[in-house]
Order: sequence, then structure tokens, then C-alpha cells
Amino acid sequence: MFRNDQALSVSTRIAQQVKHLPKGQPFSIRRFAELGTRNAVSKAIARLINRGELERVYRGIYMRRKAGQYVARIRPSAWEVVSLIARQSRQVLQPQGADAVRRFGLSTQMPLIPIYYTSGHSRSLFIGRAEVRLIHAAPVVMQHAGTEVGLAISALFYLGKDGSTPECTAAIKKALKHSSVARTAFFRAGKYLRPSIHSSPFRFKHRSRSISTLTAQLEAEKLRGRRGMKYGSC
Repeated sequence: MFRNDQALSVSTRIAQQVKHLPKGQPFSIRRFAELGTRNAVSKAIARLINRGELERVYRGIYMRRKAGQYVARIRPSAWEVVSLIARQSRQVLQPQGADAVRRFGLSTQMPLIPIYYTSGHSRSLFIGRAEVRLIHAAPVVMQHAGTEVGLAISALFYLGKDGSTPECTAAIKKALKHSSVARTAFFRAGKYLRPSIHSSPFRFKHRSRSISTLTAQLEAEKLRGRRGMKYGSC
């Protein structure tokens, strides 16, 4: 009897907290760990799913359902989900080089599969039916991860020796916010990167060679095919 009352109390408290969470934003089941045992929390979440109040996004990741104006349900972005997964594992993520170059306006190409550099091991995640690839990158590439400076570092490594022209570098610097902190961090990183910028951006110590090798080969082929590609300011 006591166990049933305790489980009911956990379920009620979780349901009350869930009502205050923003719709469409992913959250981890771990946020409720202090409210009860793992079994009690899992059952409470399962009840909310059965009632249609929650939706499972990924293993241990859920969200409140949110209806869209033109779609039945709004889904969180791949970045939101993998960032949450990374934080749970105390890992950091960095946008992959091709995406970083595109964000600086130096390319218009969109990757078919979202790819992010990670301080953890390389792996593929499936969020629903969509695949997301995480590639283990060396610490030099993961500098200032999650900031605009980190985005610039990722872009420079992707451009490599041939692509990191003075015009491209100037365009990246210009895109940074007029913040002395950001610019100082970028210049320091730039000095550190100069000896490495001429090496391949794919020479990382991957723990999952099958995923990383295939992705590196695909990116290298695309890079070779884009020797004549027009970069925005370059």
C-alpha cells in the first residue's frame, strides 16, 4: 500500500512539473530523478505518454507535444536533442566544418545528414527516422565549443590550407560580434591554429573508425569537387 501511495505521489508531482515545461522543448527524464526511484519515474512518464501529454523523442528524452500552424506537431531540432544528450554525458559539441562555413555565408550547401564534432566517441544517432552523426574530434578543434569563436575554428579547419584564404579569414573575423572577448579568443585560437591549419581537418583520433572514415571520405570528395566553388566573400 505504501509503495502504491509513493508511486502515485511521484506520478502526481511529475505531472505537475511537466505542465510548466515549454511545449516542443526536449527534456531528459533525469530531471525527475530526485522525485522517486527510476522505476516510479519511468512509470509516471509512461502514463503521461499514454495520455498524450508527452512524446518520446529519443531514449530518455521527451517533450510536451506542440501543434504547429502548418504541421500536425512541431519537432525539436537535431541540435537541441544531441546537445541535451551531450550535456548528460558531460561532453561538448561543435558544428561540423561544412555547416560552420555555411553559417558564415561562405557556402550555400546543406548537408544531407546533420554532422557534429564531439569530445565523446563517434557514433550515429537516430532521432525518429532521421540520422545524426557525431564525430570525435581532437581538442584543438573543440576549442571554445558552443560559441561563435568555436564556430570560426571549425570553419577554418574545414577550409584547410587551400580554402583558408585571407579573404575567407577576414570574412569570418568580420562576422564575429564586436566583442573584445570574442575577438581576443579568435586571435589566440588563430595563432594556435596556424601550424595545424595546413593539415587535414579529418586527421582526428576516432574511436569509431567505420563512421568517421566514411564521413571523412565523403567530405574529402565533396571538398575536392568544390575547388572551384564560389565562397561568399572569397
